[in-house]
Amino acid sequence: MKAAVVTFPGSNADRDLAVSFRDAGFDVTMVWHKDAALPEGVDIVGIPGGFSFGDYLRCGAIAAQSPITRAVKEHADRGGYVLGVCNGFQVLTETGLLPGALLRNSGLKFICRTVGLKVETSASVFTEGYNAGDVIDIPIAHHDGNYFADAETLEQLKAEDRIAFTYTDNPNGSLGDIAGILSANRRVLGMMPHPERAADTGHGGTDGAALFRALAGGLTLA
Repeated sequence: MKAAVVTFPGSNADRDLAVSFRDAGFDVTMVWHKDAALPEGVDIVGIPGGFSFGDYLRCGAIAAQSPITRAVKEHADRGGYVLGVCNGFQVLTETGLLPGALLRNSGLKFICRTVGLKVETSASVFTEGYNAGDVIDIPIAHHDGNYFADAETLEQLKAEDRIAFTYTDNPNGSLGDIAGILSANRRVLGMMPHPERAADTGHGGTDGAALFRALAGGLTLA
């Protein structure tokens, strides 16, 4: 299995994401934002957290125009898998691979702490390592994590079982307590919390490791 992790100027969780993929059994290649193509045969692309291009304009807006992001979109359009974490989630909404937008936290402050997440669905390669209804502890670190979408989009996400995670105690004002969503084909996941920061005992918790193990198992069988 092959994973590619994209690095933008300002990314700060790219190496953590790569380690989590490697620990789950993936062969990982780091890809620079100016590259025009992904490595041949890549199965999943990881878009990491951080502050791509200093979060100028809107978080993820400039990164969404990078050459590698166009290649990521083509990969997703072909049915490839993509995981966007925190700033990566913002990039995915800016590219249109996921609906909605991430707005300024309702409290107007940067939040960095571990929060409870409820697993809303196990029906995806990302979440099948959990049971629907499980509550897991995953760190967040964001200033613009307030998920917003129009009422029609929210109803569609609910009807299609595409809400992956919700907050048990909403830290940022996200509509529907949404912490992560899936694409229509369930092969793209965007989430604000950082599972790669809860994937090793040295991090103080391992609740995020199941996501990477599930990916490894699911893509092996795919």
